[in-house]
Amino acid sequence: MTTPSAPLPAGELEQVQAPLELGLVQELLRLFGKAARAHQLYLPNNPIYKQALDNLRAGFLPIWEVTDEVALNFTESEVKYAGSVVLDGGAKSSDNLAWLFYKDGVRELTFVRGFDNEELARLLDILQRVRKASPDEDDLLTMLWQGDFAYLRYRYVDMSVDPSTPLGEGGEHLADSQIDTRRLAEESQQEGAGEAGAEGGRAGVVSMADFDSTLYFLDENEIEYIQAEVQREYEIDLRQNVLAVMLDIFEQQADTAIRDEVAGILDSFMLHMLSAAQFRTVAYLIRESLVASQRATDILPAHRDRLAQIPARLSAPEALAQLLQSMDEAQSLPAQSDLVELFEQLRGSALATVLEWLTRMQNPKLRPLLEEAASRLAAQNTADLVKLILSPTRAVALEAIRRAGGLRTPAAVAPLGAVFERGDVELRAAAVHALSEIGSPSALQALERGVEDDEREVRVAAIRALQARAYRPVLPRLEGIVKGRAIRDADLTEKMAAFEAYGSLCGNGGVAALGEMLNGKSLFGRREEPELRACAAVALGRIGTAEAQAALRQAANEKDVVVRNAVSRALRGQSA
Repeated sequence: MTTPSAPLPAGELEQVQAPLELGLVQELLRLFGKAARAHQLYLPNNPIYKQALDNLRAGFLPIWEVTDEVALNFTESEVKYAGSVVLDGGAKSSDNLAWLFYKDGVRELTFVRGFDNEELARLLDILQRVRKASPDEDDLLTMLWQGDFAYLRYRYVDMSVDPSTPLGEGGEHLADSQIDTRRLAEESQQEGAGEAGAEGGRAGVVSMADFDSTLYFLDENEIEYIQAEVQREYEIDLRQNVLAVMLDIFEQQADTAIRDEVAGILDSFMLHMLSAAQFRTVAYLIRESLVASQRATDILPAHRDRLAQIPARLSAPEALAQLLQSMDEAQSLPAQSDLVELFEQLRGSALATVLEWLTRMQNPKLRPLLEEAASRLAAQNTADLVKLILSPTRAVALEAIRRAGGLRTPAAVAPLGAVFERGDVELRAAAVHALSEIGSPSALQALERGVEDDEREVRVAAIRALQARAYRPVLPRLEGIVKGRAIRDADLTEKMAAFEAYGSLCGNGGVAALGEMLNGKSLFGRREEPELRACAAVALGRIGTAEAQAALRQAANEKDVVVRNAVSRALRGQSA
């Protein structure tokens, strides 16, 4: 097969059909990136390099089952297949696969069946040479031509344009003109001679204008680009690359001594990174160590447990509390994305510490991130959350109660019921709200305890919650309250709550007792106190039947203003 590589005409950069699923192409590019990195870090006889190359070849197999060739298109930062982005490379750098091809004019690369067996290593070698190439060496296009590929086709645009002319949109120029370097050199010599004459013929004097007029002098944009790239290279964090190498060794080397040594290095490395506030690297270590423990072959349970201890160490109460305290007291925080990545690696054992620190946290930038972490941990670890409802630490118990209610966790009903026996007023009130949010039959049954609580705030909240849920089994308790003596000593708010709930649930069965309270007289001709009679009128209005309406009309002309207004409102509510 010959190499049909040719300049790419304008308007034909993405003429491809899509017989493949994008997931297959994305997986192929992921394996290609790992193989390129292994080619960069290891020698050809290294087992890690060989494994990466074998994995990449295996990635071609499902593609060859569907098609005989796959074509990829390149923009400045993206690799596309059939018009869809399959790899976003990010910034322009030697690590960006798309930019590596795009900057030298290559716009399309087509792998043909057989490439993976015959020419794969040759292409990886060319890419490695391009990354390390100096300005005097050949560019990628030349190296591809010299490679004489039989199973690889490429299309390109001509990049030979006047460097003083700004690049058009997309950075592409078709080869419609060539630069006459001899003419430019002659013009440069004539300008230099003229300037030498203007300087009075001072031979040997070097002027910056001599360099400005040369063909290869860098313009301002190119200088800024080089400076930015140099700065970026100095700022690159090599820690993740080191971690990747260590984890690769752990996966590939089954020797017990080697894996013990690597596990120890990773463990101490995490503590070092935490003290240096390298939270993104810590998150990367935790995430990838768990993957390596599952992916490694012939791994002993002891080695898997050692890697599993890495995230557990971060989630331990002592370590996490120390970390949160240092963040809370810090003048400046790391990037928010780094903190989010770190908190996403916390495990269920961290939930108690996170809930406790939510009540202490003073840093307004850190608190929302910790709130998000607490919500995630509570949702993913409901068993731990339920246990914390009865925590001896009051702040933890209160947060656990609130989140159990927000998540409507049925398993929290039993400990929430126990809060009525041992919790303080605030905890019991929070338990009432949580049980009401859960709303299951067992939750409402546990909520009945709150109706007869010692604290007025808890009683009122429980009565209103049960009324909102129309929970009729509580009716006997409400009837005992309404007809009892204790309600007469309660404040108006509690009286209204009890009578409204009773009226909403009792139906016609409660009309007689409520009518007697509203209209009846004692043996000595005395009536009930006005507040109690007004509450009875409100309850009759809630019942709304004809019998209740008749009882209300008997008190329509009541002289007491409080009772008369309550009766009037109840009758209006019925008519409405």
